[in-house]
Amino acid sequence: MPDISRTVILDGYVDEPACLGVPPYMAPYPRYVAGALPGEVLYYTIDQLRKDRSILQTMSSADLVVIISGVTVPGKYLGGTPATLQELERFMAGIDTVKILGGPVSMFGAGTEGGRSAKRMKASGVFDIVAAGDIEAVVAGYVQEGMAVDPDVRRTARDIAQWSVKGARIVPQHPDFPHTMLELETYRGCFRGNCSFCTEKFYGRPDFRPVTDIAAEVSALYDMGARYFRLGRQPDILTYMADGDEEFPRPNPEAIERLYSSIRKVAPQLKVLHMDNANPGTIARYPDESRAVLKSIVRHHTSGDVAAFGMESADPHVIRLNNLKAQPEEVKDAIRIVNEIGGARGASGLPELLPGLNFVHGLMGETKQTFRLNYEFLESLLAENLLVRRINVRQVMPFEGTCMADVGEKIANKHKGVFHAYKEKIREHIDLEMLKRVVPVGTVLRGVRMELKEGSVAFGRQIASYPLLVGIPADLEAGAVLDAKVVSHGYRSITAVPYPLDINHASLKTLESLPRVGKSRATRLAAGRPYMTPEEVRGALDDPEIARSLLEYFEYK
Repeated sequence: MPDISRTVILDGYVDEPACLGVPPYMAPYPRYVAGALPGEVLYYTIDQLRKDRSILQTMSSADLVVIISGVTVPGKYLGGTPATLQELERFMAGIDTVKILGGPVSMFGAGTEGGRSAKRMKASGVFDIVAAGDIEAVVAGYVQEGMAVDPDVRRTARDIAQWSVKGARIVPQHPDFPHTMLELETYRGCFRGNCSFCTEKFYGRPDFRPVTDIAAEVSALYDMGARYFRLGRQPDILTYMADGDEEFPRPNPEAIERLYSSIRKVAPQLKVLHMDNANPGTIARYPDESRAVLKSIVRHHTSGDVAAFGMESADPHVIRLNNLKAQPEEVKDAIRIVNEIGGARGASGLPELLPGLNFVHGLMGETKQTFRLNYEFLESLLAENLLVRRINVRQVMPFEGTCMADVGEKIANKHKGVFHAYKEKIREHIDLEMLKRVVPVGTVLRGVRMELKEGSVAFGRQIASYPLLVGIPADLEAGAVLDAKVVSHGYRSITAVPYPLDINHASLKTLESLPRVGKSRATRLAAGRPYMTPEEVRGALDDPEIARSLLEYFEYK
């Protein structure tokens, strides 16, 4: 048994079909690993290491270094940049301490972007143990067995019951804490397990965590100061504790009601409780049970929630060849039901619960007609005034062991030019109009946290599931949290101003961004300061209608 008094965990970030760990998100993996370890545990992210190489000295003096990484559904990230395998190897090459690498990168392979195949890891001279199994189980085994541990060992929901509670101790070390979104696992594995490209099937059949275990984990996290949670580590929240074992099992509304109410009981002052994946095929097949589940979610969650639908394609031929979840009309039925239950605007400023849509290109059977069918499906949502919060369009990343491995990049490469033009068309004509409907001008978004500044514009997001990018033309530092009022829309982001806006101290750039103001009116407003009453603002503007529409933005200090 090795003597382990200090361990360093390096989080290279993960992004899988049913797990997100890119800041401000924190995946379960590092928390489970910390829970399986004795002694002191230090936690760092790859971005912290990039900025501060002295962390390498801390690693060298530790008894063990655990590295977690792997992206299987690559996206664009604001809060951090996932590590590449090559980068990790460079950093770790000079560390003599025992090093264990785990996560999707060692379980499934390393990929860099959609449209390119992921490559299985070859034997590495840099890492002492490469965990082809579950990193938390491998670490637990190393604690007991040392280098004799089985690198392929897997864990069950029962195994992580105590690790998930004990591992809460590292959460305050996250660089975004206390504004860290904790990804929670309800179960992993898939009932279907036959979608042509998905890696979730490699986790096996669903292994449900008991409500009591999840509540105990949330309680421990809450006691450490965590206030932001997402039930994201499952392929379909609707089938948590589902009845039966068929491909589309019947939802269990009572279990989900217990789950959400238990979380609320142990974390009464939480600020965010969101979800991630939901199977539209489940909703279409079991509309009554699904409505009951969705009502429970809306009753206990916080608004701005998103049910991400893995639609993948609106082409029936592609759907059949790739064993996808639902036909287009079934997806639309599911969208209608979620809009019905979750369409009302909530306290965050966003609708309570909306669907998100994921499309994957480069799949078997794809033709140019596939792009047309997908676009027409999105147009039909606008025509019916159905809201979706997010449309994610990507190219497939084929992994060894999936059906797409044999096809590889061939179809994606063939349609790469069509794909990029089609994606831009969606951004320009669908996303923009949808965003105007989801967050109209004048909407007040609560609790926007600034993350970076570029020139005279600060960018931030609410802490949420698939949060909107908000650009604010104001002098705001990273970390500032404020309410913001929407003034205009981009393809996938919005422009807003602080709300209420201090008219006597707002910058000229901020004033210019207000609806129908522009440079000349902004200059006139600035020249007339200070203002003490709305009547004084009216007198400074040349158009009474514009003045009337602006007064609700201002406060007078």
